[in-house]
Amino acid sequence: MRVLVACEYSGRVRDAFRSRGHDAMSCDLLPTEVSGPHYQGPVEDVLHDGWDLMIAHPPCTHLAVSGSRHFPEKIADGRQAAALNFVRLLMDAPIDRWCIENPVSVISSAIRPPDQIVQPWEYGHGEVKATCLWLHNLPKLRPTNCVEGREPKVHMMPPGPDRWKERSRTFEGVAEAMGAQWGGRMLPSCTNQLDLLAYA
Repeated sequence: MRVLVACEYSGRVRDAFRSRGHDAMSCDLLPTEVSGPHYQGPVEDVLHDGWDLMIAHPPCTHLAVSGSRHFPEKIADGRQAAALNFVRLLMDAPIDRWCIENPVSVISSAIRPPDQIVQPWEYGHGEVKATCLWLHNLPKLRPTNCVEGREPKVHMMPPGPDRWKERSRTFEGVAEAMGAQWGGRMLPSCTNQLDLLAYA
């Protein structure tokens, strides 16, 4: 299966699919942090290259409700409209199956509500960060490893030049669940802990 992971520089989702034998490539304006197939440039350049599946992480800077205090100026100068048009571009791509990932944002009201909201603590990370998934021809992602210690660590990161990069990386447990469930055999749901223990 040919998989495009749009707006990803970490390589986490790309490598989750590649480890399962898929022809996966990441794409971002930034270079990849981990060696692997990566196109550095606009996703529009490769969007029509015959992909079977796309996982996209469009920038949330002008969309996330956590920055709503800046919405009036972003609406006035067109930045939010441009960001929403980019999301629409991804949703309209000629790709049979896709997932758009973003935090809680105006995508829900301006385009449509998400199909699912996941948390990192459902996938082995003791953190809280609501992540919305808009799905097309894909099943909802099943939790794989529910854990305790649920803290908003991402939101409490100290200011710094790389804070935005750390906040935007896909959690490894979520990436692995995407690769396993959308690119291979299903993982067990953490709603059945006995099954989870048997799987381990």
